[in-house]
Amino acid sequence: MTVSLLKNPRLASSLATASKTLFQQNLALKSFHTSVKSQLAAPASPPPAEGFMPGVANSKLIKHTHHDALRNPELAGVANGETKKMNTFQAVNDAMSIALATDDTACVFGEDVAFGGVFRCTMGLSDMFGRDRVFNTPLSEQAIAGFGIGMAAMGSTAIAEIQFADYIFPAFDQLVNEAAKYRYRSGGEFNVGGLCIRTPCGAVGHGGHYHSQHPEAHFAHTPGLKVVVPRSPIQAKGLLLASIRDRNPTIFMEPKILYRAAVEMVPVGDYELPLGKAEVLTQGTDLTIVGWGAQLYVLENAIQLAQKKMPGLSVELIDLRSILPWDVETICNSVNKTGRLLIAHEAPKTQGFAAEIASTVMERCFLRLEAPIQRMCSYDTPFPLVYEKFHVPDMIRCAEGIERAMKF
Repeated sequence: MTVSLLKNPRLASSLATASKTLFQQNLALKSFHTSVKSQLAAPASPPPAEGFMPGVANSKLIKHTHHDALRNPELAGVANGETKKMNTFQAVNDAMSIALATDDTACVFGEDVAFGGVFRCTMGLSDMFGRDRVFNTPLSEQAIAGFGIGMAAMGSTAIAEIQFADYIFPAFDQLVNEAAKYRYRSGGEFNVGGLCIRTPCGAVGHGGHYHSQHPEAHFAHTPGLKVVVPRSPIQAKGLLLASIRDRNPTIFMEPKILYRAAVEMVPVGDYELPLGKAEVLTQGTDLTIVGWGAQLYVLENAIQLAQKKMPGLSVELIDLRSILPWDVETICNSVNKTGRLLIAHEAPKTQGFAAEIASTVMERCFLRLEAPIQRMCSYDTPFPLVYEKFHVPDMIRCAEGIERAMKF
């Protein structure tokens, strides 16, 4: 029976084609499994706590020289000063050192900060300024925030550290119901403007559920707070000093994967960068892309990948910097010029801050839009451990979003 069927040329050809297809599918499946295993395989030595972020060192967004660092017009006040090579955690440390040196009421406190902290951001500060100004607290985020509110209410400058942004939620009530409303409920008679909460945030490659989250949107819904996310050492120092000195309670979220990955020539002097003001990193005419923190380096690579497929593509890349308040004018001016918008962040898509930006742009730029607004975000699941590489919006996903916006 089998022999007679195979004598049929058409049937034999069909069977051969099916066999070849099945063989190719098996090869593809094996290749996929090998790729996944290689991505998920544990490295020979444990990665650093803050993780790896390849490509940052060669990024055009990083200021590698003294000249490049001081060319920024926002740094006009220190344009004739010195610069020093620093990574992000050193720049954060330098900002707090200046704040403590210039404000006798300033104190730094949190879990383990007296010996330098988990990420070494407070290294040496207790030796320099004394343990009555740089000190450890109990393991209670609610207590840390409450203590900071009381300290700021009495006129002092409170620089509090929440060890991981994932742990900030026990302090949510203190920050949202107390700190944010203090000035309003007293009719302006009292305030806690001297409060600044620092907290490391974001994915690192191995953080899992409780050491990877990017919860900026939770606080962006709260009038009375300011929320800031820096992208580099120069930005971290200037924005942190501005956040500490601003007369509103401020949550300063530091992308911990950049603590050692991002290295720049940082002005050694005292300078501040404006809160509530976005920065246009590259000028463009075809597409506006908005991001903040570590995601900007992913977007930079995604743009380069998209430009290989679409030669001549002109992209305007914007660092939002301040989540609350955010720079509506800069974003809308850019979208009115380009007609297209892509927003990317590490937090989940639903109710993420990209939705607020998209809604505002739709209201203000609707008649100028040439394509649907693209949101490239993490998936709406708890932050996974072994699947982190697939969870966060990587270069490939962002490049696909760029392509969709341009080909609509």
